[in-house]
Amino acid sequence: MSIKIAPDKKKHFVVGIPLGIFLQLVASYFFSGLLIPILLAFFVLSLICYGFELFSLITGKGHADNMDAIAGILGGIVGLGIYWGMLAIR
Repeated sequence: MSIKIAPDKKKHFVVGIPLGIFLQLVASYFFSGLLIPILLAFFVLSLICYGFELFSLITGKGHADNMDAIAGILGGIVGLGIYWGMLAIR
């Protein structure tokens, strides 16, 4: 059994990875500790992903799909993990 993932979901996932890395970098720069920067980066990541879909829905530009937002958030979570993983091996 193979799971078919739509190409646009893959695109949202892949775009979410650098977005997650960037947001974590910015949050870690402005806030010390571990929990606050992670939660802040995740919150802003979620706002951006769902905000983009909401913008598409309101303006009619593009196709609004909540699964696109979820794919972007999942990619962003991978990006957050990459950021912390790179710090751990330094």
